[in-house]
Amino acid sequence: MRSAGTGVWIFAASLFAAELVFAQAPRAREAYDRALSLERAGDHTAALSLLWEAAGLAPNDPDIQNSLGEALERLGALDAAVNAFRAAEQARPGFRKASNNLILALVKSGKGAEAVQRARAFVNEAPTDPDRYFTLGLALSDQDAAQAIEAFRRALDLAPDHALARYNLALVLNRSDRQAEAIAELHRVLATDQRAEAFYTLGVIYWHQGDTSRAGDALRAALNTQPDYADAYAALGGVLRSEGDLAGAARMLKRAVELRPDLPESHYTLAQVLDAKGEAARARAERQQAEQLRRRGELEQEAGVWTTVGTQKLDAGDATAAVDCFRRAIALVDAYAPAHYQLGRALQRLGQLNAARAAFARAHELNPALIAPEF
Repeated sequence: MRSAGTGVWIFAASLFAAELVFAQAPRAREAYDRALSLERAGDHTAALSLLWEAAGLAPNDPDIQNSLGEALERLGALDAAVNAFRAAEQARPGFRKASNNLILALVKSGKGAEAVQRARAFVNEAPTDPDRYFTLGLALSDQDAAQAIEAFRRALDLAPDHALARYNLALVLNRSDRQAEAIAELHRVLATDQRAEAFYTLGVIYWHQGDTSRAGDALRAALNTQPDYADAYAALGGVLRSEGDLAGAARMLKRAVELRPDLPESHYTLAQVLDAKGEAARARAERQQAEQLRRRGELEQEAGVWTTVGTQKLDAGDATAAVDCFRRAIALVDAYAPAHYQLGRALQRLGQLNAARAAFARAHELNPALIAPEF
């Protein structure tokens, strides 16, 4: 009887677990869909919070894990991104996008040897696929420039119009002090594909060679192609500064700052130009802004790492340890909305519902796109 009773209990428990999975699946998909909408709108911070939530509800969903990995990679939480891409690949063997993302995340996280090994295996599966040679080239770029060049050239042998392979070949050639070849490859890219980044890179190479006239022309072409290209405005400001056109340089750098006020480098360069123009007070203000942005960026990255660690602990069932991580993140940057949102989830899990509501409310106050779940 006890055996039968145990069997009934196990069956009931499995039914409960299945019902829980089915109940969580729509919530996970809803959070995922909202995250993608926020990504398209450029609200990456809110999207990341929802992707964390979706991944916790549906840890074996490959699309959610892959999107979470992409969001974590943007944040700089590379080890967590690698784990998410691995989960996506395991959940859907042959998931090509996740495989590509995993290889590139491994490169960025300092695991180049594994990245190259995976990329070579990727090529061996389909040795006539140019995209796989392109991925191998990317994996090799920081490991072995000569082999990276060989991989990109093989991709181009198979697909001569592969603009990304040719562009990245130019980048590796430039880093290998083969500027003439890099310039030639960039012109070949631009002959078939007017890419703003190709014009930009061409301009930067000319600038470093001291050819400010051609540099300025290429950077202006980049801006004609992509009028909101902040880096191109900043580089053009540097070119004009080197030509002695301080007024023009200031205009370009101010536009770069308007488009990307979060980039400290543009503020620093603008401060140098303003100093040269004799505008000491404005230069000092820009320099202070640059330093504040640099420091804030460091703190936000650290807060993001703590939030990622906390989320992993929460998904592993340790809500108490997760709360500690989220509070560490908030202590670093009180305005970091994802930490408040995740804190709400952890407190909810612990049954501290009033505190959870307060955390969700703070997250929503900081970012209205973060809406508290119903409970």
